[in-house]
Amino acid sequence: MAEIGDDVPLADRIRGKTVHQRGARESVESNSSSSSGSSEQDGEDGGTYMDNSPWVFMPEPLFIKIFLQLRARDVLNAGQCCKRWYKLSKDDYIWRKYFRQEFNVDPSIQLKRGAESWRAEYRRLTNNVPMVMTDVLTFHSHQVLHVSFSHNGKMFATCSKDGFVIVWNSAYPTTIRDSYDMRKLSWKYTQFSQFNQSDTLLLVSGVHFGSPHSTSGEIAVFTVQNGFKLKCRVTNRPYDIFGTWFSDQHLLSGDLSWLAHLVSSSILWLNKANQEVDSEHTPVRSQMYKFYNRNASSIRAIMVANCPWLSDEAEVKKEGEKEKGTSDAEQKSSDDEPGTSSGDRRAGNPLSHYQMSQDVDSDEEQDEGVDDGTCQDPRAAEDVPYQLLVGDQVDYASPIQYLQEFRQEYEESYYESSDDCLEDDEDDGDDEELSEGEDDLENMCPKYLIFSTGSKTYTPHQIGFKRITSVNFPRRIDPGPSLRERIALRDRQRELQVIMAEMSPEEIRLQYILQNEEPPTEPNWANYEAVAGRFDKVDKLIDLHGHIIGMGLSPDHRYLYVNSRPWPKNCVIRNPLDPPAIAQEIDIHVIDLMTLKKVGKMLRAHKAYTPNTECFFIFLDVCDNYVASGAEDMHAYLWDRYYGVCLAKYQHADVVNSVAFNPRDNEMLVTTSDDYEIRIWRSLSKAKKLGIPIVNRASEFRKQKSNRPPPPPQQQHQHCMRSFV
Repeated sequence: MAEIGDDVPLADRIRGKTVHQRGARESVESNSSSSSGSSEQDGEDGGTYMDNSPWVFMPEPLFIKIFLQLRARDVLNAGQCCKRWYKLSKDDYIWRKYFRQEFNVDPSIQLKRGAESWRAEYRRLTNNVPMVMTDVLTFHSHQVLHVSFSHNGKMFATCSKDGFVIVWNSAYPTTIRDSYDMRKLSWKYTQFSQFNQSDTLLLVSGVHFGSPHSTSGEIAVFTVQNGFKLKCRVTNRPYDIFGTWFSDQHLLSGDLSWLAHLVSSSILWLNKANQEVDSEHTPVRSQMYKFYNRNASSIRAIMVANCPWLSDEAEVKKEGEKEKGTSDAEQKSSDDEPGTSSGDRRAGNPLSHYQMSQDVDSDEEQDEGVDDGTCQDPRAAEDVPYQLLVGDQVDYASPIQYLQEFRQEYEESYYESSDDCLEDDEDDGDDEELSEGEDDLENMCPKYLIFSTGSKTYTPHQIGFKRITSVNFPRRIDPGPSLRERIALRDRQRELQVIMAEMSPEEIRLQYILQNEEPPTEPNWANYEAVAGRFDKVDKLIDLHGHIIGMGLSPDHRYLYVNSRPWPKNCVIRNPLDPPAIAQEIDIHVIDLMTLKKVGKMLRAHKAYTPNTECFFIFLDVCDNYVASGAEDMHAYLWDRYYGVCLAKYQHADVVNSVAFNPRDNEMLVTTSDDYEIRIWRSLSKAKKLGIPIVNRASEFRKQKSNRPPPPPQQQHQHCMRSFV
């Protein structure tokens, strides 16, 4: 027999008595209004329980209707009254309503695959979003430009205009692990850092001292284990190419060479991280690609994405060619829908790889439809599943709008935040460096080289993709002719120069004709078609019609998120040295690396005020659950990756340059700013677990204004400008 005292509110119990009723539970579940029959008295005063109590027989739909009029916290409190109320308070229909209303989620978006329930998602966005400021680090004495985490989540590195690179321990409280003053190496400041895959080496990119218009930079590699020691230095031009790890022991750098007016070439070099060799004939770097730059543009912000699906695509292509021939296979691939079955996950539409072209204007117009990347009203977009919410827009950032295929292809697996990932030492034995040979270049995963560039003006407005399937790093340098042979060759060249100096141009031409040779002529570098054979071709270009100021890869390297400041709609560029004015708002574009097409965008999301000529990088970061970005309105912003809604903004006193999630703990976020500070944000649940007082919180976005925190004390309308000291 069940106790009625467990099935009705405490306020309706008969004081001093415990009442029992047979069959009450069956009667409640059937929502019957009839009595369950007999009742028993079990008390000192002999009181009776009313069989027709409204709390016992109230229908569940009426209960749910009442609960929907309450706030989420009130429903949780009501669930503590009795077992029935507790069961009803967990109804997913109620929490779906709460979730969509409070977090501004469009009703067309379904529950994320892999999520337990709407109630669990509500709890995640309430308790597990980085929201509490737990540390403020003020060691840097100038603007902090960049932050990056190690892959194991135990360390992060920061770069600053004070010339230092600092490695921090990420456990609470945060402490300095190592630091180095790069001004000793004639660096002006550090601007970028990245850990290699094994977290044994740290790549640091910086800017050299020089004239105001100098683009000279350098990359340095430090050992992280067993002391912070300088391992190698590599020149890097221009400095905003940043550099990146290609493999665990090899990195990419750049060099810029001017060929003619407004025409240059960008060479990407593959460098060994260990350049201590025993022989002068052992190479330490090898040229990887040479790209053609027009209209004073150049390759910038290079990164490498691991794309294992490219190998699957190659196998499918070979099988298709054997069975039906190349043309039939490509036609079939173009008709297939990406991701329709587990056996057909072939990097989306393979045709997007076979027909890669630099003719981006016609290609983009066909792919993107009405979205031309220009400054248009977001409500005019037709390639998104829902429109921007209107109404409470004053302090609400725009959501990320995804195509339906993004949600269909969204990965189900997520990293689980490990409570002791910063304290265990299980992987300390794996911290030894890998072999310093070429083993890490053998049997490597297919990759995409990703970079920003331009063709209409010198400012970067296009995303370039170059497919990498194999790399041959030379094991030995060809020594060439001996010293005696080189001296003899030099003497012959000098004699020839003396003879030719005494000859007329017509006589020189006749000499070449007699020897069946063409007279040497300087190539017309301005004519790309005439010199295209001297350069590597970019496989794919996506024009964003705006100034690209930041890029970030998802942890699985499937999606590329791009920060850009759009140009005016239908703008015409007549002078490549005079780019169009850029908007004061930053857009975010999402590109699927399987199909190399845009699958999402967010218009007018966060602010930037620096003019076009001084526009600098605003770094963004992507983890399994969230996307975060800095901004020039003294805040960083965070969005949920799947639902696309803005969840929080993090206040600083100046421009927020960079953000980074802990890859092993999505509930930890680091922001860096021009106010010289590094701020660490953790979730409410982590703050409580660590015993941190919840005093300073980020601004949380909720649709219900009653749930929103008051605005920060900073001046809301004061626009800050970047300082370029």
